[in-house]
Amino acid sequence: MTSPTLRAHNWLHGAPTKANLIKIISKGVPEKDMPAWSPALNAGQIALLADLIAANAGKPAAAPSPATAATAAAAAAAKAQQNVPDLSGFKLPKGFHISVYANDVSTARSMVVSDSGIVYVGSRKAGKVYALVPRADKQTADVVTVAEGLENPIGVTLLNGALYVGEISRVIRFDKIDQRYAQKPSYEVVKVSLPNDKWHGEKVMKAGPDGKLYIPVGAPCNVCDVEDTKSAKIYRMNADGSQLEEYARGVRNTVGFAFHPTSKVLWFTDNGRDEMGDNTPSCELNVAPKAGMHFGFPYCHGGVVPDPDFAKGRSCEEFEAPVAKLGPHVAPLGLAFYTGKQFPEAYRNNVYIAEHGSWNRSTKSGYSVRLITLYNSKVVTDTAFIDGFLRGEEVVGRPVDVATLPDGSMIVSDDYGGRVYRVTYDGK
Repeated sequence: MTSPTLRAHNWLHGAPTKANLIKIISKGVPEKDMPAWSPALNAGQIALLADLIAANAGKPAAAPSPATAATAAAAAAAKAQQNVPDLSGFKLPKGFHISVYANDVSTARSMVVSDSGIVYVGSRKAGKVYALVPRADKQTADVVTVAEGLENPIGVTLLNGALYVGEISRVIRFDKIDQRYAQKPSYEVVKVSLPNDKWHGEKVMKAGPDGKLYIPVGAPCNVCDVEDTKSAKIYRMNADGSQLEEYARGVRNTVGFAFHPTSKVLWFTDNGRDEMGDNTPSCELNVAPKAGMHFGFPYCHGGVVPDPDFAKGRSCEEFEAPVAKLGPHVAPLGLAFYTGKQFPEAYRNNVYIAEHGSWNRSTKSGYSVRLITLYNSKVVTDTAFIDGFLRGEEVVGRPVDVATLPDGSMIVSDDYGGRVYRVTYDGK
């Protein structure tokens, strides 16, 4: 069957402008049996297809070709899926299922979900901040670039309707972000002075229950004594950057933290030092119920391992021990408490940790999302919730952060694959 030309033609559904073509391709024309392509194609792919059609609209008719817009769209959809790992290779508890929520989220890192269900995602080398806008089916999302050309903007959080983004050298703020994300919005620079070292210098952030912004500064080294500097510490500040104060110290490199849903206490991951062998020290999960606590770096690692270079005259008993030892070199990054209603009761108010995976261990470790179950804020178990990012020695993904959508499903960012996964529960 040969379809009508898209060139010299009477356009029945509005002028062939890019905006109108995006609308038609996305929503389809049901009365003419043209399907909606938004479930299969993301926003970028639909825009490319619209550009192609618009560029040829009005040109002299070419010889009829069987390559129709639908064929092109199907090809684009196939291309979008060709790099997605086999989802059956992931292992989750019975009744849970994993799918791709969004593709083309290059180097996706930290995430934050607005009340309207828009997910804001920071990135690393891509230098972009994304908005994942749920499609009508709520199963997938369009990817919109909010900002680009930034310096490793891995940290994102929401406070008072504004999106705060942490770059290596500064913090920026996008006001009224849910109304402006699609407009390449302007931003304000938050006036705060923090170190801008490249090594462990990327800034994750989290809005606390006290209305303040919490932001860590990693150690600018594998291991070094930075007690008298601003490094290896967690800070908090007012939304405008004022009243910056130290909250915790002795923290080598935390790339994720969250506040307990009932106690409101700060929990955070910390990456252990390297160059002490495959099996030591352990990475950590820590709890900081008050300001002023010291978590051991550089003197003690994993709560029990004195540093060979810096522990002289110090004892591990001086410092706060981790509430859980997560294993050596697993690289725990983002964490979240699941507070949705979709998962069974046993999965609620527990900690989910994205373990990015080892980079220098002879046998790889990590590469999973862990479920840490709690009783009275004490760790009871540490088990795999999502396995399969590592298949044999083949890496198919590296989880970075975890968040909950308004419908109670969970999302996981993967900076290796440049996508965000979605986990649902149906009991089957």
